[in-house]
Amino acid sequence: MHKVINRMDLNAVRMLLKVAETHSFTRAAALLGVSQPGLSRAIARLEQGLGIRLLHRSTRNVALTPDGRAFVERCMPLLAGLEDAERQLSDRADQPSGTLKLSAPSAFGRTLLLPLLAPLLERHPALSIETVLTDRVVDLVEEGFDAALRLGTLADSRMIALPLAPLHWVTVAAPSYLERHGAPRTPEALTDHACLAVRAARSDKLVAWQLMRDGAEQDVEVDARLVFDTGDPLLEAALLGIGVAQVMEFFARQALAEGRLQRVLVGYEGRSRPLSLVYPPSRQRSPKLRVLADALRVGGW
Repeated sequence: MHKVINRMDLNAVRMLLKVAETHSFTRAAALLGVSQPGLSRAIARLEQGLGIRLLHRSTRNVALTPDGRAFVERCMPLLAGLEDAERQLSDRADQPSGTLKLSAPSAFGRTLLLPLLAPLLERHPALSIETVLTDRVVDLVEEGFDAALRLGTLADSRMIALPLAPLHWVTVAAPSYLERHGAPRTPEALTDHACLAVRAARSDKLVAWQLMRDGAEQDVEVDARLVFDTGDPLLEAALLGIGVAQVMEFFARQALAEGRLQRVLVGYEGRSRPLSLVYPPSRQRSPKLRVLADALRVGGW
């Protein structure tokens, strides 16, 4: 027990105390706003790091071992003091400081988020930001994130979601491609064109294009000539004249304005998906998170 407990270990200790209080991984996970498998893994790592067994696990109940009970009794006053200090710091109205760990979708992060972060860091010199640009859905609590930008409907109701401006998709092609092959006029005409697509990692299926028809969204399965594992290369491939792509409008905005890309299937609007800043309830009063949310709103999101 003489090992230094790092930040992730402190989260695991908090989880252990809640399991000890509720005698249930399921109830503790619900109260903490984390996934039950994530909570189990965190406590298992804590046990491995300490070199002791903290919990007796059975199909009906969870109880502290003698070592676990001694550990919890020592940790409870220490964590209470830490939580009190955190509350006092979160209540301060001065400049935000410390590191804000943020996850965002790769294309959105590179194109729109990074330009917003420059003035944010200039205004708040005591603030630093660790940004993870990935299309993977991170576990905010287990991986130590303060917040994440997420597309679509929030799946985890235990998290808080701040709605931002929705994102829209457009279907585009380069003038060089359109000169050679013409422009598709209907979704059915896409079968005669080289389409660029993304294969979803979870389902291993091509991501269907979504187009509006008669006021309703319609999934369109495209016969792709070139497939990527993420959406980032779609714009570059379209600019090279390889084929037709469906991309987020903000990603293609500059190329459209400069005439390097043109919209096709104009009568069929692309899909629109909500964008949210998602964070755990424990971060709700964080000054770091507040200034980030303000920057996103000022930036039009």
